[in-house]
Amino acid sequence: MQSGNTVRGLIRQLNAGMRGRFALFACATAVFWVVVSLPVPGSLLELVRETRPLGYDLSGGCETIQANVSKLLGKSLSAEEVAAKAKTMVAILFFAAFLWGTEAIPIGATDLLVGSLMYLFFILPFDSISKAYMKDAVFFILGVLALAVGVSKTGLDRRIASLLLRRVRGLKSLCFVFFPLLAVCAGFFSEHALIAILVPVLCIMYRGACDMAGVKEDRPLALLLILGTNFALNQGGPGSPAAGGRNSVMVGYFKDFGAPISFGQWVVYSVPYVVVVSLVIGAFMYFTFKKRIKASVDFGRLTEQTLKHQGKMSGQEVLMSVIFLLVVVLWVTSSKRFGLGGPSIFGLVLMLVFGLITWHDVQARVRFDVVGLYAAACAMGVGIKTTGGALWLARCCMNMLPDAFQRGDPLLIAVSGFTAILTNFMSDGATVAAIGPVALSMAAVSGVHIWKVGLACSFASSFANALIVGTPNNAISYVGALDPKTGQRLVRLKDFLVYGIPVTFLAWVVLWGWAILGYWRWMKWE
Repeated sequence: MQSGNTVRGLIRQLNAGMRGRFALFACATAVFWVVVSLPVPGSLLELVRETRPLGYDLSGGCETIQANVSKLLGKSLSAEEVAAKAKTMVAILFFAAFLWGTEAIPIGATDLLVGSLMYLFFILPFDSISKAYMKDAVFFILGVLALAVGVSKTGLDRRIASLLLRRVRGLKSLCFVFFPLLAVCAGFFSEHALIAILVPVLCIMYRGACDMAGVKEDRPLALLLILGTNFALNQGGPGSPAAGGRNSVMVGYFKDFGAPISFGQWVVYSVPYVVVVSLVIGAFMYFTFKKRIKASVDFGRLTEQTLKHQGKMSGQEVLMSVIFLLVVVLWVTSSKRFGLGGPSIFGLVLMLVFGLITWHDVQARVRFDVVGLYAAACAMGVGIKTTGGALWLARCCMNMLPDAFQRGDPLLIAVSGFTAILTNFMSDGATVAAIGPVALSMAAVSGVHIWKVGLACSFASSFANALIVGTPNNAISYVGALDPKTGQRLVRLKDFLVYGIPVTFLAWVVLWGWAILGYWRWMKWE
């Protein structure tokens, strides 16, 4: 009788959960259709008619966004029709972000819904939508997740754990030494490669700490390890022009505006910020989870125990090390020629050829719904940029500024604020591409040094902590955060919202208080 009651109770809870998710989906869908049905804003209509709008790449022979989209779609469209597509694309962006954040429907369903809506409203030519789903970043995510499978299956992850964490003796050294060092490294090396290496390692350390403490699970510890590392790497993005595409985009804008910046100059303005913000994030994670963690975090002791039983590297470990090192070297040295996806897929092929993993391993252990999520995000990025929706969002944000925030240091604060919000919904490169020209133009008329505005914008584009669509780092962390023993997911989508929003706010405060209103005042601006 008691067993029957328990089963019925579980069924009722399941049905209640399904009804709640369906209600969320229904409400979001209703709001989406209302937004799509509303008249086109006048500012958007003016933008698509504007001659050579700053911040939008026009194809040859086109003078307006209207002409550009008409040429792309192969039919003559009125300004109202083009503006309606841009408005619809903005609505799709926020609709999908809501569904991903709440998981009102399965992640894979949202991935497909994005493409379906783009087809339905004829946002891009049909072949272009398919191509947008197959961007280099998508192959990069797939390859990285497959590499993580290979590293885990060969046992190389345990050896990497021994090397990286043997000096971490407690929470303090993890949060105040390990995280800042990672952040600084992320400014000069691929943060995506670092997170791909570290997530499987941290999961092993988590399981070892739980087993040593005799506890079945310790989710606060998992969140500290995975999210803390992820946030540290995100905040390390401003470290140098080599850290990511958004920095390269800004370097190009500086040159276009007649104020080129060198690699060394960028580093001088950015590294003090990266060091302090990583310490602040480490402190936030430490004081947030310190009293909630049940297991001991003596990774040095765990490492010593692991080394005793590891022995020498096996042939598979050596081969996996060579493949992974080759991929990382190609990422760092040849990404301009091969992209990030090419080396990643090349590494996957090598692992299959040498038998380090099987195709069944790829099918069973790679989260293809998350690969699809990033594919959908890339497609949205192409759609919102092509239709002019991204530039319109950027201008709307800038036009909301009160007069007091259109000059001097307040302008920098406002630019960084808007950039940080948008980068959680769009890729960091697309955000800088949309906001950068608008912000730099404002710098020219407000008397603020152009580097200050550009750096504030580029720094804030690294604040994609709240949604996993904002940066590959978040997607890799979410997918790879699995308990090695039970297979249980250690990080949920809502965890990025719960802890990512405070982290983003703290990063804003540090950028404003320590950089913009702090040491930047006493630095030389050429």
